Amino acid sequence: MSLVMCSLCPNRCVLPEGERGKCRIRINLDNEIYTLTYGRPCAVHVDPIEKKPAYHFIPGSETFSIATAGCCLSCKYCQNWQISQANPEDASHYKLLPEAVIVSALRAKCKSIAYTYTEPTVFFEYMIDTARFARKSGLGNVYVTCGFINKKPLEELAEVLDSANVDLKGFNDDFYARITGGQLKPVLQCIKYLYKKGVIVEVTNLIVPTLNDNMVEIKEMCTWLMNEVSPDVPVHFSRFSPHYKLKHLQPTPISTLHEAWNVARSVGLHYVYIGNVSGRKGQDTVCPACSNVVVGRIGYSVVSFNIKDTQCQFCGNKIYGRWKL
Repeated sequence: MSLVMCSLCPNRCVLPEGERGKCRIRINLDNEIYTLTYGRPCAVHVDPIEKKPAYHFIPGSETFSIATAGCCLSCKYCQNWQISQANPEDASHYKLLPEAVIVSALRAKCKSIAYTYTEPTVFFEYMIDTARFARKSGLGNVYVTCGFINKKPLEELAEVLDSANVDLKGFNDDFYARITGGQLKPVLQCIKYLYKKGVIVEVTNLIVPTLNDNMVEIKEMCTWLMNEVSPDVPVHFSRFSPHYKLKHLQPTPISTLHEAWNVARSVGLHYVYIGNVSGRKGQDTVCPACSNVVVGRIGYSVVSFNIKDTQCQFCGNKIYGRWKL
């Protein structure tokens, strides 16, 4: 029996002939790893860039969002489990090759392509080919990811990325193993590497009641970002809603999100946001030097913009991000 190891993500699935990896879409055929979803997205939408969430990459623009079936993790609270945990043959799909993605994005007047909804790492070949065409066409590339990827493919991908939102699901190995089926260390390495390469990195932490809502741990996470990456890395604390295998839990209390916001700010992070809730608190981008609002938001809409080039129009302080293509 011939065995082949998939080297794309840290799962490193060892596959006999004809067998698929944990992601369900990568298969051993004749001692080669093939993908079953190339050019076959199961989700295609035009979204506001703020929905990703990407608050520091061309605010107010629209992004052409694509995803295929499959995921390298198995999060018990996944909101897109119907496609992330599905076999590709069980998910309806479009025929949309990379060139056609670009044509569709330009026709829709989007500024970027977002690889999102499920885990884009598992459709790596489709993503990177599309991203290369996007670069040639003047479009940005936005990677919305769990960060569970090996170093070599990450290095290749980083060369064509402009923005990334990495879902840092918790800050201990036990949580990752029990709730996501993954590991923490590769995610931290992904965040550090993308930032080092000049990709505009943002981090999302979905706070799940009783599982990763410990403020001591949240402070440790924020301190790590502060010391190991940069105080400029934006952090989004998002509200959990009961989904998939965790429907018995309650939604995250708003007070918990506010407490996490305060913890992150007290540690010294410059840009902290609250997601999946209505209201203005935690939505605006505030200059860390003069405390004026440089990007004002209501929901996914930008209502004010006070950045010239990369600088706060009030005090001249440089604001982390990419504000135009």
